[in-house]
Amino acid sequence: MTARLPEDLEHVHLIAIGGTGMGALAGLLHARGLRVTGSDRALYPPMSEALARWGIPVALGFEAKNLAPRPDLVVIGNAVRADNPEAQAAIAAGIPYRSFPDALYELAIAGRHPIVVAGTHGKTTATSLLGALLVETGQDPSVLVGGVANDFEGPFREGGGPHFVVEGDEYDTAFFDKTPKFLHYHPRTLLLTSVEFDHADIYRDLEAVKDAFRGLVAGMPADGTVVAALDDANVCDVLGGARCPVIGYGVGDGEHGWRAVGLEAGPPGTAFRVLRDETEVATATVPLYGRHNVANALGALAVAHAVGVPVGAAAEALSRFRGVRRRQEVRGEARGVTVLDDFAHHPTAVRETVAAMRARYPARRLVAVLEPRSNTSRRALFQRDFADALAAADRAVVAIVPRDPIYSATGEVTEFLDAERVAADLRARGRDAVAIDGVTAIVDHLVATSQPGDVVLVMSNGDFGGLWGRLLSRLGEG
Repeated sequence: MTARLPEDLEHVHLIAIGGTGMGALAGLLHARGLRVTGSDRALYPPMSEALARWGIPVALGFEAKNLAPRPDLVVIGNAVRADNPEAQAAIAAGIPYRSFPDALYELAIAGRHPIVVAGTHGKTTATSLLGALLVETGQDPSVLVGGVANDFEGPFREGGGPHFVVEGDEYDTAFFDKTPKFLHYHPRTLLLTSVEFDHADIYRDLEAVKDAFRGLVAGMPADGTVVAALDDANVCDVLGGARCPVIGYGVGDGEHGWRAVGLEAGPPGTAFRVLRDETEVATATVPLYGRHNVANALGALAVAHAVGVPVGAAAEALSRFRGVRRRQEVRGEARGVTVLDDFAHHPTAVRETVAAMRARYPARRLVAVLEPRSNTSRRALFQRDFADALAAADRAVVAIVPRDPIYSATGEVTEFLDAERVAADLRARGRDAVAIDGVTAIVDHLVATSQPGDVVLVMSNGDFGGLWGRLLSRLGEG
């Protein structure tokens, strides 16, 4: 921790402002009337659009000159390395600096009831759902989410109520603080959605990931509450150190406290019955598809109830949820082809998203297009898993992974995901699958092979070279 923040804080500068969390913090501080500036190597939607809409100036590239005029505080994102010239210049100049999670806690969360949503999957959707439920039921929460929540028309909301709902990431905090970000929010209520191996650049194996979550659970105050997806064996494995009550939830028949049963997918979304301790307490419809999203909705209901919201009111509010950008988002239709955009990149998320779109469009041909772009998905770690994840699609297109060096703090990366082998494994199962190098070639292939009635599901944790937009444009020309 560096020098105390000045009481008359006026100007905050964010290095690597384009990340979803950093951009959300920038917007929150801007909305409070502070002068906000930032820098990044590159920007892409949706955060590039949000920063432009807020009028926050962003310098492209990292240079010491971006610190003029001198800010009162510099926030350094976790994408910034120790040799970053702008970060080095800020530290050398004695400008107070913070990591993103410390800045968020000090400037926005401190003094509130922190509700942290953590887990390998579902954080953004569950955080947005919970925030929307609390708004709809009159709680007036503050919210910060790692995406663009349609209910708030952005990644944050500042309310006057006692609760601050925040998405808690297990990734490390900054080059000068290697602890997980979610520890810095000091949760009193924790929603734990899932635990799996991810972030192979900083975690050596699943056990290391579990240790991070064990630290989060063990740090909960005795008067706090953990709401946990107890259908997940890895979640159960990290709860042993909890000093506070643990409330379980899950989908389908089971023994845990909150259960979603009787799932039915239809045009409004997915309807289900809500059980608590084997007693039906509500019926609900969430305008999303897939068991994973029903689990997200149920977890949000359980947390809302834990902080005092009647379950009936919360369940009724679910139907008004407006969703999150890049989560099962319909981007458009051209030549009878519907194009969707989703953030899925881990094989579990890919599998659940494909299954959800199969339920949403049961009579249409589903074409899954995947860019293995994240640090973990570019490695050979999930070679078989990606074929399993895509198997429910009628057709699959897998982008060939570039052999550029992959950053890793856990050892040199020598084996990359073989997209052609993923496609071959799918063809062996009777699926039409290809591996293609480059966005232009993928768009050409999709334009040539798409048929009216197709649903094209584009999945990437980046902008995928604007693939969905280019595809719609090309299809519209036909």
